[in-house]
Amino acid sequence: MITNRYFSCAAAALLLLGLACAPGPETDTPWQPLFNGTDLNGWEQLGGEARYAVEDGAIVGRTVHQTPNSFLATQARYGDFILELEYRVDTTMNSGIQIRSNSFPYYQNGRVHGYQVEIDPSARAWSAGIYDEGRRGWLVPLDGNPEAQQAFRRDGWNHYRIEAIGDTLKTWINQVPAAHLIDDKTGEGFIALQVHSIGKDQQAGTEIRWRNLRILTDSLQQYTQDMPLEPITTLNRLTAAEQDGGWQLLWDGATAKGWRGARLDSFPATGWNMENGILTVLASGGAEAAAGGDIVTEETFGDFEMHVDFRITEGANSGIKYYVDTELNQGEGSAIGLEYQILDDARHPDAKLGNHEGSRTLASLYDLIAAAPDKPVAPIGQWNTAYIRSENGHVEHWLNGARVLEYQRGSEAYRQLVAESKYKVWPAFGEAPRGHILLQDHGDRVQFRNIKIKPLNE
Repeated sequence: MITNRYFSCAAAALLLLGLACAPGPETDTPWQPLFNGTDLNGWEQLGGEARYAVEDGAIVGRTVHQTPNSFLATQARYGDFILELEYRVDTTMNSGIQIRSNSFPYYQNGRVHGYQVEIDPSARAWSAGIYDEGRRGWLVPLDGNPEAQQAFRRDGWNHYRIEAIGDTLKTWINQVPAAHLIDDKTGEGFIALQVHSIGKDQQAGTEIRWRNLRILTDSLQQYTQDMPLEPITTLNRLTAAEQDGGWQLLWDGATAKGWRGARLDSFPATGWNMENGILTVLASGGAEAAAGGDIVTEETFGDFEMHVDFRITEGANSGIKYYVDTELNQGEGSAIGLEYQILDDARHPDAKLGNHEGSRTLASLYDLIAAAPDKPVAPIGQWNTAYIRSENGHVEHWLNGARVLEYQRGSEAYRQLVAESKYKVWPAFGEAPRGHILLQDHGDRVQFRNIKIKPLNE
């Protein structure tokens, strides 16, 4: 057993054969047990079919062949909290502690996704680093923190302290600072204990044990600990996984570098604002491209994947266009291209218009194909994430992790849709091999951040 100031006087007294023990500095800290020590009441299994049981006051997870990652999740959800626990792991395993995690039917058929505090007994030794399970991959690897790497105990119990307060996540392993992250992707979710999937050559039945799980949810500023590590922030930055995967930032978070007005040689002097890592098109009365006007990338793209976070105001209308040809439509209105619609469906009249029912709603291919009606939409004032993938003519629109439509550029079905739409006046609309990316000024206040692209097949 690890003995330190985080554990009870009673535990220390057992070691001292009943001798008196003075109260420690955390005697009055209002910790709540996350596990009752006797059964799995309050927990549920998600994902795979690894075996979980309670033995000797600990939760035991055992690996099983031919099953995906397994998670024993709290039925309760947590936003801000401080969590402490101990674990002991077979050195051939990989595992982790999920925090602020979720499982939604629309997201990869219920796949568990969210922040994971890694348990890594391998030679890499990234235990207590922060991984984004089922989404972005590594956020805080420990390759630059040798003290934390060396703090892991291969043959004994390890202690984690995990703080999640606002947009800040902090971790310690055996009282050694490990990770400091600023990221607001997810503000609430369950806590879960992972048993990783195993290959056919790995031994089934290998174990990881967790015990002394306790949580604080009140008065957190009173109990938070200072973190000496410099924070890693993800706002308008590429994660380690994105860098390795060939992603690029389309906006640097501070300047107009790489962007210009759709009908200008430079960035618009008015109508757009850049502040605190957020790119905002300002409200100007709802007219299309009548204030600062649309902005486009200076570079053009062929096949690509693209992520954009966006946040709308009540009644707002905007869009993300791709394969844009700025030489078309030199008159009034927006530049011409395929459009991922951004709209307040509940309040903007465009939601009820369009060539086909729903084809002007949020995440639709504007005026051509409606997004799935059960799409997951964040409330007004919260961030949504758009994802667009276009490869070999096949295009997909995603919203908040759910695919909401797909189509084939240049197909007979696609051309028929164009022929029935307002785009029929533009020859071969949407079939250009390359084009600009555009953010639309439709006269309503809409914000963008984390604009990233990955060119494909280049």
